[in-house]
Amino acid sequence: MQPLLKIENLVKHYAAGRSRGSRRTFAALDGVSLSIASQTTVALVGESGSGKSTLALCIACLERPTSGSMWFEGIDVAVREEAQLRLLRPQIQLVFQDPASSLNPHWTALELVSEPLLVQRRFDRQERERKALDLLDRVAISRKMGGRRADELSGGQKQRIAIARALALEPKLIVLDEALSGLDCSVAAQISNLLRELQSSLGLTYLFITHDFLMAAHLADQIAVMDRGRIVESGPTERILRAPRHEATRSLLAATARFPETPSVLVNA
Repeated sequence: MQPLLKIENLVKHYAAGRSRGSRRTFAALDGVSLSIASQTTVALVGESGSGKSTLALCIACLERPTSGSMWFEGIDVAVREEAQLRLLRPQIQLVFQDPASSLNPHWTALELVSEPLLVQRRFDRQERERKALDLLDRVAISRKMGGRRADELSGGQKQRIAIARALALEPKLIVLDEALSGLDCSVAAQISNLLRELQSSLGLTYLFITHDFLMAAHLADQIAVMDRGRIVESGPTERILRAPRHEATRSLLAATARFPETPSVLVNA
């Protein structure tokens, strides 16, 4: 069975200025390969600047890679024209770390969740509102809060709205880019449990980007460790936690201060 997403030798260069008339570049991604099976969660763990967010943007078809292949359901999206990418983007949705920066503060929860349907010209107004209310139910936001503006909601509530908004177009893959990092521990735990429930009920696939091995252990079936634009180690979650092989993995594990002595107890907790 082919994976939902398969990336091979993905490279992304950005301009790094000019030197004596020649344009220099740096590699944000330097030959990344990664596979994600349908209805599973892969955690991509790495320090800031390791290339995680650049990979997220490439996967979501918001950045074009410099070279390499990226197969989504057997289609190499890395070489597709813009018109074809517009058809693919609804199937891959992003949820960011700071929902306040991605949600219009003056819009109501109902408007925010229904907007993707409006942009894609799906359904009439009444049906869009009905679907948005159903999505609010799914993320445990009461319908009476549908009329509240985003700037009136707590951080956890905003992130639930962002998740509902990502679900609106019925994607197959959701990329969670540090989506729990800005929340306090209890709220992050509640939303991580929500993500697991949604995955089970809707058959979702997640790429969970984080620097926190604790959350990776809780959510992920597989962990891939990223360092300096490369994936330096990957494998089943329990194996990575019990027997890390790369120095970058061991360093990240050591930096996770809240990690218990036997991290395997968190796997599938």
